[in-house]
Amino acid sequence: MARLTRAETQERNRTAVLTAARAEFAERGFRDAKIDAIAERAELTRGAVYSNFPGKRALYFAVLADDVPAVPAAATTTTARAALGALARAWVARLPLATDDTGPAARLAADLMAEVVADPAARTAFAQLKRLDAIILGLCLERLRGDDRRQVRLAELALTVLHGAGQLAVAAPGFGEPFDVVRAVEELPDLDDTWAPPAPATTADPVDEPWTPPSTVDLLRGGPVQARPDGIVAIVGLHRLAAIEDAARGGRPVTAVLVTGAPDELLPLVRLSLAELRHHLAHAVPPGAWPEVQVTCDPRPAPDTTETALRVAGGRIVARADGWGAVAAVS
Repeated sequence: MARLTRAETQERNRTAVLTAARAEFAERGFRDAKIDAIAERAELTRGAVYSNFPGKRALYFAVLADDVPAVPAAATTTTARAALGALARAWVARLPLATDDTGPAARLAADLMAEVVADPAARTAFAQLKRLDAIILGLCLERLRGDDRRQVRLAELALTVLHGAGQLAVAAPGFGEPFDVVRAVEELPDLDDTWAPPAPATTADPVDEPWTPPSTVDLLRGGPVQARPDGIVAIVGLHRLAAIEDAARGGRPVTAVLVTGAPDELLPLVRLSLAELRHHLAHAVPPGAWPEVQVTCDPRPAPDTTETALRVAGGRIVARADGWGAVAAVS
């Protein structure tokens, strides 16, 4: 039998750790799960577990991200309200029922919000990731409406209702009627909502450099990042995700590259958040109404306040800006 390469061994070990961790978290819950028990289940050493994940929380986020079911993007909704209803139905379909509150599936995700809240860095990142969710969903709703009215505030309100329903379902399974939640989201009121381009605190400088698109995964769609000869590349830290809206409203395709100073700890949370968003959008929004935004991660450490933007034209970088407001300046 041919010996595995180092990369193949690392991938096999990582898969074994995730499989073992999922079983341990589902059986015992996050708080009572033990790294030593996960290592024993995976038939690896404790050190092998930590060589793949820096701690139990990051491993937990990675397990939950892998647990989000893949769904083909095959929604057929034609209106924003229908999309909100479909999104809500997909959301409540995954909530624990009263009969599930002691089962493994319920235990697996029950501690998510507690672990986000327990860590200040995770809490800040999660807030910005929910902001990104609202931007993406709002852009989808705008495309379905076919007019210029911004829908990000409506998306924020819908996500607030659904996250609240999710937390209550974990804390009090069986309370409330899921169909009422769906109906409430479908009937949310339109909100006064406008977007004004921010005044950039920096300027875009003309450059002429070759452009090589990243060979990585678009976490929003679950496939490879598409090479685009024209568009905006926004490299943003996890504290600056709201700047992606500045790029998306510039009229050009956008590739958002997310970075953080703690990639081992926080990128699993990024992948989890975007996997959840992808799952729900696939049920609710037809492919043609998704915005021209790709989202990927760079695993190299960088400050969470990073904001760098590039404008690409004809396969070359033609403008660059760095610092606060860089995305708006280039867009």
